[in-house]
Amino acid sequence: MNIEELDLNGGTFKATFPYHWVGWIVWVIGLLITLFGFVTAISDTVALLIAAVGLVVMSLATPGSLQGSLHKIRQNAIDPAELQAKADASGLSIDNWWMQQTSYVPTNDPSDWILPAPGPTTWDNSNRYGPHGDGSPLPEHPVKVGTPTPATMTMVTVYISAAIVCLLVALSAMMSSDEYTSGMLVPGVVAGLGLILTIVGYFKSKMLSQMLDTPTSLVRSVAVGNPELVGQVRPINEGCLTVVVDGNKDMAVGNMVGYRWTYEQLQCRTVKTDEGTREECNWVTVRSDAGGCPFILHDGTGGIRVNTGSFKRTDYGQYLKRWDGAYAQTLGKQIMAQAVAGLLGGARVKQHRWTLYGLKLGNPVYVLGQTKPRPSSDIQAEGLDGTMQNSIIEVWGNEDAPGVKCTLQRGTELANIGSSRSGFEYLALPIMLMLGGLGLFGLA
Repeated sequence: MNIEELDLNGGTFKATFPYHWVGWIVWVIGLLITLFGFVTAISDTVALLIAAVGLVVMSLATPGSLQGSLHKIRQNAIDPAELQAKADASGLSIDNWWMQQTSYVPTNDPSDWILPAPGPTTWDNSNRYGPHGDGSPLPEHPVKVGTPTPATMTMVTVYISAAIVCLLVALSAMMSSDEYTSGMLVPGVVAGLGLILTIVGYFKSKMLSQMLDTPTSLVRSVAVGNPELVGQVRPINEGCLTVVVDGNKDMAVGNMVGYRWTYEQLQCRTVKTDEGTREECNWVTVRSDAGGCPFILHDGTGGIRVNTGSFKRTDYGQYLKRWDGAYAQTLGKQIMAQAVAGLLGGARVKQHRWTLYGLKLGNPVYVLGQTKPRPSSDIQAEGLDGTMQNSIIEVWGNEDAPGVKCTLQRGTELANIGSSRSGFEYLALPIMLMLGGLGLFGLA
């Protein structure tokens, strides 16, 4: 399959299934849980709660309406040697067997290039704002491939709708029994969860509509205003960043222009129950950091300076790398971690995890921001003559305009929309849950 054969209009309904073996494993596990829940529910209706959990697991393993097709196109379009190099650098690595330290780079990145993009050896760093080659847009630019539209409904609609029905039937049976004593609590929790998911879905659907409705500008003809831009991350004259995660030089990643990392601890506590005691464990964020530096967004027709740190909304997609360990980086930090967790909440630290998200040189990037004229001092310091319009303006993301929310996302428009749900799925399903929760108040 190639991009010309793909219908970018998702239509009303599309049956979607996992396209990766990991997704299939999760999907099958969800299916087994669902079947077990239905079988058990023959004698106990409340067991439909188990089926609801299984259906949710199946929905989590189900890709967007275009995601599987775009994955196949990527496999056919990108140089096999390049794909193999990425595969060799991906996966699980054992960094220290004795200290039980591992690192993991995801093997599948939905935000990566779908069609081939120019490699660093072809970039003209002496003329960063000029056209690349013949000046035509990159192969994955929206002016060449168009803007995709997610299917209104997918298998996620089926799974989540069924899960909500199972949940409501199970809770109705539980609330109708003589043993039920929780009053308005259960309906309130269900309705409250539905309300929260509805609010989240509303903002996601608004961002999706903005991406679908805003035409993409070419860098060479961009003007002052609020344009949508898609291109490749390239370095400015000053270079880029090497991110040292949590101050550990063994967890350094170079060629970054935007990043966010978190350090989490798996903290466990012994809690009392009616049957005695049990261990309760949760991941707790201890430290985090974020930052970035300006970069050049190049779409083939030209480059423009983007100020990463000014964006209030950034979405780096899937994490770039994750480090896990049974112990902290040093003996002193391990002792300190245990002491702090014990003093603050009587917890024991059983695992440590550092996760890095970010934007690197060569990555695809989608930007909706505000273009402003650059200070003349900056233009002169960079040795520019000002003849190219795109070299004397820059993109900022700290000021929204009416109807425009500034955002910066890793991935092209094609990749980001291809992995998105529709506005219907973002809104209708949580509203259904909220209304079902309100209906349960009649049984309380």
